[in-house]
Amino acid sequence: MAQFAVILGAGESGVGSAILAKKQGFEVLVSDAGKVKEKYRDVLLKNEIKFEEEKHSEDLILEADLVIKSPGIPDHAPLVKALHVKGITVISEIEFAGRYCKAKTICITGSNGKTTTTMLTYHLLKNAGLNVGLAGNVGHSFAWQVANENFDYYVIELSSFQLDGMFEFKVDVAVLLNITPDHLDRYEYNFQNYIDSKFRITQNQTENDFFIYWAEDPVIQREIDKRSIPATCLPFSLTELKGDGAGLKGDQLVINREQNSFNMSIFDIALQGQHNTYNSMAAGLAGMVLNIRNEKIRESLSNFQGVEHRLEHFLKVHGIAFVNDSKATNVNSTWYALESINKPIVWIVGGVDKGNDYESLKGLVKEKVKAIVCLGLDNKKIIDAFSDVIPDILETHDMKDAVRSAYYLAKNGETVLLSPACASFDLFDNYEDRGRQFKMAVREL
Repeated sequence: MAQFAVILGAGESGVGSAILAKKQGFEVLVSDAGKVKEKYRDVLLKNEIKFEEEKHSEDLILEADLVIKSPGIPDHAPLVKALHVKGITVISEIEFAGRYCKAKTICITGSNGKTTTTMLTYHLLKNAGLNVGLAGNVGHSFAWQVANENFDYYVIELSSFQLDGMFEFKVDVAVLLNITPDHLDRYEYNFQNYIDSKFRITQNQTENDFFIYWAEDPVIQREIDKRSIPATCLPFSLTELKGDGAGLKGDQLVINREQNSFNMSIFDIALQGQHNTYNSMAAGLAGMVLNIRNEKIRESLSNFQGVEHRLEHFLKVHGIAFVNDSKATNVNSTWYALESINKPIVWIVGGVDKGNDYESLKGLVKEKVKAIVCLGLDNKKIIDAFSDVIPDILETHDMKDAVRSAYYLAKNGETVLLSPACASFDLFDNYEDRGRQFKMAVREL
């Protein structure tokens, strides 16, 4: 008799999991507490997969042999708790797809820079002629691709939520960019729980695998000293490195791996700014351990186009630059955005606060920001944090109003920066929706 798999959540990862589960002979039910988007409904109907929406039939779900949970559903949700009590295995889409995947995996996590580094690494592998898929938080669902494609490599962006549902999955090349407090509302406001989640990327690795990490991150350094990681460890740093890894020598980015040495001027890298040098080092190291030729690494690092919604220099209107950094959903991402702009800034900020501490931004805000436009249902925490630093703070509750207000506050030669430091779910579907609405509102000025 076929095993019964329940998929919680009918988004990209859930529908992909359902397709793979059906292909592997499971009896499948997709259950979503909300309404299923039309594009996913069409896929489920076409593949004759049973689904329910705007409810979870708990009695039926508790009969499952296996549950694949959307990363958006927290472990403390009552239904998930009930599944654990009953001893039913609950895993992520990545864990499930990994059971049927024979390809090599390059997986990237970190509090900031994940998407840029994932896209850059994918670009590098594709440019080198490898048969590669893009999955995780970007691209198509990993499970969907495992069901329908035949890639030799996958570059996968992993959030902490996806890592939490991974148990036996093994990463061939793991990249850990940085760890700063984020999503603490999901981790009982305990930073160590979040750190442990990020380090799950190294679980199950062997001496044949690779672990690429930022050497100057104090949290990562402390954890490496505490842990035993059998993989080959390759650090990247803004200092000159001894041995294998990536570092800087003057204005040269240098990567060493065994007998191979690579270098290029940091001024030739497509993505400028200190944080992007780190991202380029991580991607370059991943390319080198996969034996991609130096000239292909150089070419890819110099011609990469960047990522939508991440420090996207969108338009100039009457000399005012509009920058879309909607993907900045935490304080650290916003720190990088503020740090990278050298003209007076009108800063659009706000949304769903995830336990943010704005103290680390105060110096940069005082130095670079001339006015703040709050965009959220509850802006009290932002106003309290910055009212003693910035006299001009406006409150808005929709994107058109926020963009218009910022436009009137800015002058020729200045920058309007959308870098919310918060999640988007109070007013938008997701950060992409927020970024698209920003660009639409700018076009209408």
